[in-house]
Amino acid sequence: MWLDVMKAGMPWVMIGTSMFILGLVLFYVIIPNGNKDLENVKNIGTFVGLSGMGVTLAGIVLRLISRNEQPIKENYDV
Repeated sequence: MWLDVMKAGMPWVMIGTSMFILGLVLFYVIIPNGNKDLENVKNIGTFVGLSGMGVTLAGIVLRLISRNEQPIKENYDV
C-alpha cells in the first residue's frame, strides 16, 4: 500500500500541499501591526504558498507523465 502512494510525483504533491497550507497559515495568522520582522514573515508566507502551488502542479504533471498507458491494439478485423 505504501509503495502505491510513493509513485512518481506523489511525494511532490504532498510536499507542495503542505507548503501551500503553511503559506496560508503564515499569511493569514500573522498580524504585523507595524513590526517589520512580522511583515517579512508574512511576505515569506506568500512566497511559500505560491511555491507550494508550483510544486504541487509539478508533482501532478510528473504523475501524469509517468503513468503506464495501455498499448494501442490495432485490430481491424470486422
